[in-house]
Amino acid sequence: MAVLLDNIRSAWNVGSIFRSADGFGFKHVYLCGITPTPDGPAREAMTKTSLGAEEAVIWSYHKDGVKLVRGLKIEGWQVWALEEHERAISISTLPDTLSSNPCILILGSEVTGVDPGLLELADKILHIPMHGEKSSFNVAIAFGIAAYQLSGLLM
Repeated sequence: MAVLLDNIRSAWNVGSIFRSADGFGFKHVYLCGITPTPDGPAREAMTKTSLGAEEAVIWSYHKDGVKLVRGLKIEGWQVWALEEHERAISISTLPDTLSSNPCILILGSEVTGVDPGLLELADKILHIPMHGEKSSFNVAIAFGIAAYQLSGLLM
């Protein structure tokens, strides 16, 4: 499993996602668009929440997430996006196991969501059912929920 963060603005959210990615066994964090990187100007903010996880999880920066995902699909990767969308299925309805193909989970901007070009490339679009008035969780919290659900499929 890998995660792609596309245009995530908050270095604190990115750091928190790194820490959860490490905890749930994700092997790679792809940082795209305006997402802060561990070696960039927001390093101090990121490391306050990552607690060094950026040292434990492989990461790479890619300006264009759509171009990256097109390449991963050619290599056989399954592409899943976490987003409220008409094609979205509840994350709780996933099968009991994942296929043997590598899988990448895409998370998008805290404000605008996953880029429509990435959604077009997604094999599955997942959503986390909400029971309150708000329609989504904070991106770092949403990743933690999704990572927990997906890591159970890997065992």
